Amino acid sequence: MIRVTRNMSIDPQEIREDFVHASGPGGQNVNKVATAVQLRFNVSQSCSLSENVRVRLTKLAGKRINDAGVLIIEARRFRSRQRNRDDAMDRLVKLLRAASVEPKRRRKTMPTAASRKRRLDDKRHRSRAKRLRSDVGPDEQ
Repeated sequence: MIRVTRNMSIDPQEIREDFVHASGPGGQNVNKVATAVQLRFNVSQSCSLSENVRVRLTKLAGKRINDAGVLIIEARRFRSRQRNRDDAMDRLVKLLRAASVEPKRRRKTMPTAASRKRRLDDKRHRSRAKRLRSDVGPDEQ
């Protein structure tokens, strides 16, 4: 089991890894060896996730999750396959930890009487300054 938080663990059977050729610099190594990792985790079918975590994970994942509910993480930063595997797994765990944290509810607040008074005084002050900047009309000379 892959431990995500104290309350949540994921079965490694739920994760599928595919190795593909990486793009970019690397010369002969990048052309011969499939070091890039595509980690696939089926969010919609996972029994390790609660419904709340599943919904938050779907929002956090954005474009990395497809229509079938599969989260795809690509790791191609390193030259070695093992480091890319570790990087992809770390990114998955980090994403799951972020989804497991329940956001704080916003409490509505009212501005204080003093802050309302300050705001209105500032508006009056700005209005006065702008009025003094205006051109003097022919009948006001």
